[in-house]
Amino acid sequence: MFRRREKHDVGRIDTLIGKSASIQGDIDFSGGLHIDGRVAGSVRAASDRGALSVSEDGVIEGSVAASQVVLNGRVHGDIYGSERVVLGSKAKVHGNVHYGVIEMVLGAQISGKLVPRSSGAGPSGEPPGGGGSDRAATAGADDMIQEPEITIEEDDPGVAA
Repeated sequence: MFRRREKHDVGRIDTLIGKSASIQGDIDFSGGLHIDGRVAGSVRAASDRGALSVSEDGVIEGSVAASQVVLNGRVHGDIYGSERVVLGSKAKVHGNVHYGVIEMVLGAQISGKLVPRSSGAGPSGEPPGGGGSDRAATAGADDMIQEPEITIEEDDPGVAA
């Protein structure tokens, strides 16, 4: 039930948005995308295998949809991680987090709901229709009882978990 992971890596990075870059508009990507700068718009993986990482300096003002999301910066919008969402110690989310598996390090902040992925989720974990429907309001009682996978990570070996 509990296991440790060494590092959180999204794999190969195909596209990099640098620290001094600022983008206005939506981004559709495939492969790996790393954001150090600012994006004012939604960020979506074009395929189910897309991976997104956001550094401590990275900011996204819009929704995020990818199979794997590693966040150390800020997102002002909902996150749809169909496989895995990793929130680092500097992560700040102002929106709901839809996840398959979630990992959080002490210090991560979420202003919104944690929503486990349901079997009815569409591509990239996004709800059918791509809209903002509230899963808790529409799901049946059996659908809401799910046991999430929990991963404990120790950043400081001197701190007991």
